[in-house]
Amino acid sequence: MTVMQRKDVNPIAHLTADDITEIGRRLDVIRAEVVESRGERDAAYIRRVIDVQRKLELGSRIVLFASLFPPAWILGTAGLSVAKILENMEIGHNVMHGQWDWMRDPKIHSTTWEWDNASPAEQWKHAHNELHHTYTNVIGRDNDLGYGIMRVDEDQRWHPIYLAQPLWCFINACFFEFGIAAYDLELGKNLSSRKRRSDPEFKARTRQVLRKIGKQALKDYVVHPLLTGPAFLSTMAATATANLVRNLWTNSVILCGHFPEGVETFEKRSIDGETKAEWYLRQMLGSANISGGKAMHIMTGNLSYQIEHHLFPDLPSNRYQEIAPKVRQIFDDYGLHYVTGPLPKQVGSAWGKVFRLSLPNELAVKLKRRRPARALPSPGMLQQRRAAYGLAPQPVAV
Repeated sequence: MTVMQRKDVNPIAHLTADDITEIGRRLDVIRAEVVESRGERDAAYIRRVIDVQRKLELGSRIVLFASLFPPAWILGTAGLSVAKILENMEIGHNVMHGQWDWMRDPKIHSTTWEWDNASPAEQWKHAHNELHHTYTNVIGRDNDLGYGIMRVDEDQRWHPIYLAQPLWCFINACFFEFGIAAYDLELGKNLSSRKRRSDPEFKARTRQVLRKIGKQALKDYVVHPLLTGPAFLSTMAATATANLVRNLWTNSVILCGHFPEGVETFEKRSIDGETKAEWYLRQMLGSANISGGKAMHIMTGNLSYQIEHHLFPDLPSNRYQEIAPKVRQIFDDYGLHYVTGPLPKQVGSAWGKVFRLSLPNELAVKLKRRRPARALPSPGMLQQRRAAYGLAPQPVAV
């Protein structure tokens, strides 16, 4: 059974085992409907996004040939920033999740795609797809939860070093692609002993990362700036700025999806004997969305629908918006909290939590904003819903 971290109020205490099974069944139906209806409009969407991204990147790099002139520098830097965000978020992240493998196009396939990032695709897919999406928000198992450097829950033992947590979180945000590469390598753990440092597999993976970083640096900071001749330094500065913007944006989106107040964490024992329906429930409670318009959703790689993405990580990202109302209806039917809000609110909530958890629990608990009590369906309403789905009429404590 899914087990929460020790909380004052258990947000799933009112659910029966049959309720959870029914939640899983309804989510399976949503997934099956999307899988059955995937087709040309989805393929056309991702091909169009890739085409726009490549043209935008090429056009921006051409503009930067005139980067000695401030308007050209601003225009080229802005365009390159957007192109890099699109490549990482809506394209790279989602292609490597296998969202477009059903097209059987070798150019847009999870096994062949290599992205514009310091982390090699194969290492990222293992750390992200296999580990993070399996152990979502399980303290001690999901390294994405705080990237192994943050205190992310009151139950984690506080140490004075965490007072610097906001500072190193900001530094990590500025160099986020390198932080992810280090996380994929499990650098802290593997550098902790001579035996781990000398492990041949770790050394091989480290060389792979360094080669990838070298290729990225050669492209961004040598070849392209050299091609612009006298604009070498201004072009290099433009590329560095675009990478910084991309890193800060990506970090913000990831924080908003996993770290705002109201997102739950789980104990290691929560996955012991966990059923698929319970895994679904953990994804629902361990993720948060960002509300906004179409452009914002595309720029986040549709990770503004983080809840839907965590439920169905391999479904085409352009489908998350259409299934979100169905997913939210399930939350409402079972009295669960669908965490969402505009970008400024979610960023503020996530960073507020970063600051709050940097403090000892005596202060952290006092600063925690109490979420208003959520109105649960009445016992009668739950009985009606259980009856509608052929479930046991009496709630069973779990």
